[in-house]
Amino acid sequence: MTRTIQQDDLLNLHFLNGAALSPDASKIIYTVNKIDAEDDKEYSTLYLLDLASGDGRQMTSGRSVDVGARWSPDGKTIAFVSDRDGKSQLYLLPADGGEARQLSRFKRGISGGLAWSPDGSKIAFCAKPDVEAADLSTEPYRVDRTVYRFDAIGYLDDEVNDIYVYDLAGGETTRLTDDRNHNSNPRWSPDGSSILYDANMRQDDSGALTPNLMMVDLAGKQCTVLADWANIESASFTPDGTRIVFVGRPDDGKPIGTKSDLYALDLSSGDIECRSGGLDVGVGGRIMLDMPVASLSLQNVRLSADGKSAYATVQRGGTDHIYRVALSGAEAIEAVTCGDSVDFPLDLRGDQLLYARTTFNSPPDLHLADLASGASRQLTQLNADFLGGLALPQTQRLNWQSVDGVSVDGWFMKPPKGEAPYPTILYIHGGPHLAYGFGFHFDFQMLAGAGYGVLFLNHRASTGYGDSFSTAIKGDWGNLDYKDLMSGVDHAIELGLADADRLGVCGLSGGGNLSCWIVGQTTRFKAAIPQNPVTNWRSFYGTSDIGIYFGVEQMGGHPQEIPEVYERCSPITYAHRCTTPTLMVQSELDWRCPAEQGEQFYTVLKANGCTVEMLRQPGGSHGASISGAVNLRRAHNEAMLDWFARYVLDA
Repeated sequence: MTRTIQQDDLLNLHFLNGAALSPDASKIIYTVNKIDAEDDKEYSTLYLLDLASGDGRQMTSGRSVDVGARWSPDGKTIAFVSDRDGKSQLYLLPADGGEARQLSRFKRGISGGLAWSPDGSKIAFCAKPDVEAADLSTEPYRVDRTVYRFDAIGYLDDEVNDIYVYDLAGGETTRLTDDRNHNSNPRWSPDGSSILYDANMRQDDSGALTPNLMMVDLAGKQCTVLADWANIESASFTPDGTRIVFVGRPDDGKPIGTKSDLYALDLSSGDIECRSGGLDVGVGGRIMLDMPVASLSLQNVRLSADGKSAYATVQRGGTDHIYRVALSGAEAIEAVTCGDSVDFPLDLRGDQLLYARTTFNSPPDLHLADLASGASRQLTQLNADFLGGLALPQTQRLNWQSVDGVSVDGWFMKPPKGEAPYPTILYIHGGPHLAYGFGFHFDFQMLAGAGYGVLFLNHRASTGYGDSFSTAIKGDWGNLDYKDLMSGVDHAIELGLADADRLGVCGLSGGGNLSCWIVGQTTRFKAAIPQNPVTNWRSFYGTSDIGIYFGVEQMGGHPQEIPEVYERCSPITYAHRCTTPTLMVQSELDWRCPAEQGEQFYTVLKANGCTVEMLRQPGGSHGASISGAVNLRRAHNEAMLDWFARYVLDA
């Protein structure tokens, strides 16, 4: 009998994590992540694919983390970052095979962001200052930043990056920035005279996530290109160097969750033109995935060689498709990809668009679209042999009217074995301005393999449904979002899919917040697993790396201005009412939703006699169960299956 996906199958999966077309579009260099079961570590390996013959070969050993591969302009050399000697350093690899040559020898390694100059003589990259870091666990230090530590980065004064350039002819490295900002994502101007980059984590800025766009020349002279927007991402020069195209949202007073658009900035006049204003949904939307593939969604806009079109993702409901957006003339936007999928544009050479695609039952694979003919083909099948031997779940689309008549989307993943109504886990996405959709999610597969139905819904605040939907909970967390979720559970029960007497709930971040909220409002769930949640908005405001910005945006003011809103929207206010057996999962180095958030909730539940335990993740950041150390991911999955088996299956 064909078996279902099990917890340890995480070790059997290959995850695409970046790819690039050669300059002549004849070959592809791509990166695959794979966990090694023997040493419980995750490695990244480079592969080369010849498009004409279909032949592929492994380019690196598979026993190190080799990432960020970039072709030289002449197509003869591949630059990449590897930790094969302990620290991540810059290497060059002949495209036709041979040994990699190490270029950098930074004491603390480099961070990536590799970019070849147009003439191939230099490589820009990001790195921390090349000095030994102080041990802040033992050495006293002073703080003057508005945000002084950041999730998955650490204490910023010791961890922020600068922009460096390595000269291949002379073998010299030049540091171009030194300003206490976190400078990243270098992109060369077409004439090779300057570099565009993102400047985050500015010393006196509370919005540490949103960069200013900066430019620096090869003498280190800096200038600001664009500042003080609510959101800026995926910025790049047009091929003629006269404009910068980017995805963003101006700081115009609209509520958080408002859609982003595609813009073109004229460098000579400073004029900024919106090129996607007619879209009812945003450019660059995010579908929440449970895979270590974050790099696929970075710098998610590609420009045509003639500078007339941009290719960017547009999220509509549970899909993320690639659209062509005209950069001049009348607004013109058309879909390039379609179907029940989540697609990421990776590279564009001539008419050849390289992209990654993931679906419910398949992690990302490489696809290539010929823009001239409209034809598209799949290039890799990284997990087809393994997944082809398993019983995979079927997923049913749901749509229903919530309490106020608004239409809400969701899905029910049915376990491959068993009969309806199924014991069901309500799995809530984070953000909250993200969404679930047609992408692979290992936790869903694992739960379905264990016999659970998985209910995942796009409640109010989710992106992909228009601004009125995505901004509906500002200052009102725990109202319409909660009601959308509960009406979705009711709908699944009415359809005969979910067993009303065997329900569990879980979620990460914003999903952890709603999991905590739910168990303070209702007793209908037999078990809950909130992971890295927000539970107390007032303390979150003062301890989170984004608290002073995100808390104010979401609540509608500072705590002293609207204390009643902070209290009303905090799950901790209602925690004493909880009787649901609850397992808190808490990363100890989570600076997004700091450990004190989960600890408060745990303590209140303990004090009031509720069954509660806490799984601690030492060294883990906010997304530890998705892309953290392998032992943390395994422990999370083991604990989830154990807790739900104990209280949901045996209910």
